[in-house]
Amino acid sequence: MTQIRPVQVHFDDLDAMGLLHNSRYALLVERAISAFWTEQGWHFDPAVSVFPDVYLAVREFKITYHAPIVGAGEVLVEFWLDRMGTTSGVYGFRVMSADRTTTHADGHRVNVNLDPATLRPAPFSDGIREAAVPLMRPVTTPG
Repeated sequence: MTQIRPVQVHFDDLDAMGLLHNSRYALLVERAISAFWTEQGWHFDPAVSVFPDVYLAVREFKITYHAPIVGAGEVLVEFWLDRMGTTSGVYGFRVMSADRTTTHADGHRVNVNLDPATLRPAPFSDGIREAAVPLMRPVTTPG
């Protein structure tokens, strides 16, 4: 299943030509995914979070740009989990226009759950796995 979140492109996200700066696409994806997890009860403070998994680091971010975002305003970020392994998850995403007619960029992002004491990869908790179910993209088999 996928989630779609509106995110704002601000004036200071633009480059000198009035286009969304390439580095800001990752920020838009981060804002959308963070909004989902905050709604589920995740918080960066372990004392507040409903999940023990609070140290989630981005290991990889790959993006392909298709059409520039021109000017400030609202865009949509669609995202899902392609895979959730023992210690890492692979998100797929698409940044699109507010009317959903233009795909500005797409790609994937790999997050790794880290043990707070050692900062080494650690297994995801059962709670975060349950909360991630709505993000899991169904596996299709050929034929």
